[in-house]
Amino acid sequence: MRALFLTFVLVCGMLSSTGTWATEAGWALLREGGHVVLLRHAYAPGSGEPTNFDIENCRTQRTLSDRGRQQARRMGALFDTRAERVERVLSSRYCNCLQTAEIAFRDHDAEPFAALDPTGDDEAAWEANRAAIIEEVGSFSSQGNMVMVTHQEVIQALTGQAAREGEAVIVRREGDKLHVLGRIVFN
Repeated sequence: MRALFLTFVLVCGMLSSTGTWATEAGWALLREGGHVVLLRHAYAPGSGEPTNFDIENCRTQRTLSDRGRQQARRMGALFDTRAERVERVLSSRYCNCLQTAEIAFRDHDAEPFAALDPTGDDEAAWEANRAAIIEEVGSFSSQGNMVMVTHQEVIQALTGQAAREGEAVIVRREGDKLHVLGRIVFN
């Protein structure tokens, strides 16, 4: 029984250190500058938008909870201290993304970028959005970094990888796709 417990502790430690290593490698990339970050919005309770959803009215959308606002502040503070400056912030038009961008990157005006919105089952709309995002990523060249605040389904569709709320995925354009360079977990 003791051997099983020690094996469990060892495996947990290895998994934990792997996540920590990945996060540290992500920060090292962002200290270099010139990178693009797909950032999943901070914690907003629930899943999916209400049936009365209106893109222009935050009262009809999932918004950040107190925990989500605290998470967004922490993300911004870490970007301020651990990365090269953020030059530009683009955001989905959904309120949980705009709130995350405004709280985390308060010194920047978050630019609403409709291509970062989820499209549901509309394949034609998704292809247009995907092309716009990839073009934006490919055209970014700066000493600082660019952050694109978006949703799990957008990050998954672009990279093939899921992201937790408040997780950052660092990407670069390779042809007509995005390649994941690193990740940062804020929790």
